[in-house]
Formats: sequence, C-alpha cells, structure tokens
Amino acid sequence: MNEYTKKLLSFIEASPSPYHVCENFAQMLLCAGFTELSEGDVISALPQGGYFVRRNASSILAFRMPKEKADRFMICAAHSDSPTFCIKEDAELVSGPYVRINAERYGGMIPQAWMDRPLSVAGRLLVREADARITTKLVNVDRDLLLIPNIAPHMTRINETNPAIDLVPLFGEASAKGSFRQTVAEAAGVEKERILSADLYLYNRDRGTVWGADDAFVSAPRLDDLQCAFSAMTALLSSEPMEHTVSMCAVFDNEEVGSHTKQGAASSFLSDILHRILFVQGRTEQDYMTAIANSMMVSADNAHAVHPNHPEFADPTHRPQMNGGIVIKHNASQRYTTDAVSAALFLEICRRADVRVQHFYNRSDMTGGSTLGNIANMHVSLNTVDIGMAQLAMHSPLETAGARDTEQLICALRVFFGARLHTSAGGTFALAFS
Repeated sequence: MNEYTKKLLSFIEASPSPYHVCENFAQMLLCAGFTELSEGDVISALPQGGYFVRRNASSILAFRMPKEKADRFMICAAHSDSPTFCIKEDAELVSGPYVRINAERYGGMIPQAWMDRPLSVAGRLLVREADARITTKLVNVDRDLLLIPNIAPHMTRINETNPAIDLVPLFGEASAKGSFRQTVAEAAGVEKERILSADLYLYNRDRGTVWGADDAFVSAPRLDDLQCAFSAMTALLSSEPMEHTVSMCAVFDNEEVGSHTKQGAASSFLSDILHRILFVQGRTEQDYMTAIANSMMVSADNAHAVHPNHPEFADPTHRPQMNGGIVIKHNASQRYTTDAVSAALFLEICRRADVRVQHFYNRSDMTGGSTLGNIANMHVSLNTVDIGMAQLAMHSPLETAGARDTEQLICALRVFFGARLHTSAGGTFALAFS
C-alpha cells in the first residue's frame, strides 16, 4: 500500500460526516500555516499566504494568495457528502420488544447494501451555552450502535425495500427507550438538556482495506467523493504559489441531493469568495470577469469502472478500469460539463504530470448521474472538466477503487495548481507551467 492510500483510509475513518470532513481539512490547513477567515467578518487584506473559509461547517474553500495581484483562479472542486440516512427529530420508535431509530434516506443509495452491517451515528449538535451563545459540537458515537436487519428469503418474495419499513435501524431492546439522545450527548461531551437541534447521520463502521492478489484494490466507505476531496486538498497543500494565480480547493456539501443549498455548488459560496479575493486587492468588476475568463475548474467526482460481472453496462469503446488513470467524463446533454476545450487543457496537464487518462461515456441507451461541475458553472462560468477515479459499487456503503489511483490524481492536480491559463480571441488557449 502506498503512503497516499494509507493517509486516505485514515482520513476516511476520521470523517464519518461532512462536518468531520471539513473539520479534518481545517486542521490540515492550520497545521500547514493557513489562516481561517469568517464570512461574517470584513476581510480588509489578503497578503501572500494560505487561507480558508467554511460555510455551514460542511463546505470549505481553501486557497493560496500570490504575492502579486491575482488575475486568474485554478480551482479543483469536490464534495464532502455521501448517500446515507438522516436521523429524524424525536427518533426513537418503540415496537414490541425493540427500540428502532426513525431515519430517512439521503441521496441515491443502494438500500440492500446497508443491511446487516455495523452502523453508528455522527454529525453535529447545536448546543445552548450559559452566556446565551449557540455553539456547534461535532459528535461521533465511536462504537457499533445500530444495524438494519435483513429478512430471511423464505419469509418474503419481495425484492424491493420500503424505506419506512425495511430500512429502519435497530437500536436496542425496549429497556433502551429514552436513551438515544443521551447516548449522543455523552459522545459529544454535553448535557442532553442543552441540545437545541442536531444534524445526525448513519455511517458504516467497516474499516477501509487494501486487498486483491497484488493489493490492487481499496475498499472503504465514502470513497465517492472523499478520494477526490482528499487528493485535491493534498495537492493544494503540497503545491507552490504561482505568480498572479489563486489556486483553490473547493469542497461542497449536498452534491448527492442536488447541491441547491447555501453550502452546495449551486450556492453563491464560490462566487462570493472569488469576488472578495479580488475586491480586497482593489480590483473592479471587469477585473473579475477577465480573471474568470482566464481561469479553469476541475470538477472531481468519481466515475464508474467497467464492472467485472456486467461489462455489458459499459459503453463499447469507453470502459474505464481501476488503476487505469484519471477518468475524464463526457455527456452530450452536459450532465458532465467537459467539452473539447476543457478536455484538451486537462489532457495537456496530465501529459505534463505523466499521468494516464481514460474517458467515460454512458452507454447510449442509459442515463447517468450529474455532478457539481455544471452546477457550479451556473454562478461562476469557467472552462471546466469533469473527472474522477474509476470505482465499483458507487453509492454503496462500501465502495471499491484502485489502490494506485489516488497518487495519480494528486500528481495531476499538483501540475494543475502550478499552471497558468490565458484565453485569447479566436479559440486559442495558452498554458504555462511553473
């Protein structure tokens, strides 16, 4: 197992919710000398250095400021959320000898894959303090706490699951009634009575592992999209500042449910911060427009590998494989935002990084999902390429990818963050590298 894969698995294990993802990224950035900014404060100056901003404690933008005035942005975007179950308020359901937990699905999951696995609870609590402040507390009940039991095949002929009946996690015996909120409070180190509200999610307790005849594969929860998010942040932290260029890693929440939240890719978050970066340097709105025209975004969200048991689901001439290199994703209906320009620019970046590239198209009679690239482009219109790492079992609570691919993406994004783009009239694009 290479060092990047070890670090990825450690990061995933420590990040059971989007709030933990952002907190762990924030700690990485602070250790690297970055400064945290607050959207609620006036930003009067941004001298050369590293900065980051969080929104909703589940989305984060981290960037490096150049010494000179910025005139372009090189942005890699990923997301912090994954399909799971969101726990409802007053969650306990008492039925006969059992206490179950009332939860609803979040994102497009594979329901049956969540059954018969050790699960627990993580997220955030909003807590009342003595001085009338309301503070956020991260919580992770770090033990096997719940399970969604399957039903024996001879008891049912129904293959489909009803989320209100079949996907309700078991918490305890009837004697456990009234203890769920106390369990969460104790894990967060707060008094139960001080909890005002909470965003709590189930997460799979299975640990990530590297496996296969030659240790070729890595399986872990939430590879989609923490493999890309971790790679992007690692590349930013190990890259050097570029003249006149702001390099940025943007990790958004809520991609799995459409991104249409204040912290999603469809929000004003990215646009707001890009504007503020230039405005503190005394730049005009026209300077902003010029900078955007000379900027680029990599939208990084994992892609489908050709399936070993069902190769017929893949396009006949585009069949990405794990450990085959970065996947550029295409779609004629623009569910992926890649076009010839952004593909050509990224191919040149990968060539310089000596990284292999594959292409993904859906089979022509099958539809696929979308991702955050074209959604973010609604507010910040950039040359954007949609990419990812090839994986199996997307949206399962345990996904599989290539053990060597994380390093490939980090290498490519280091070169990307060290690139300068200039767009000229007539469709000419110039890339310069540090």
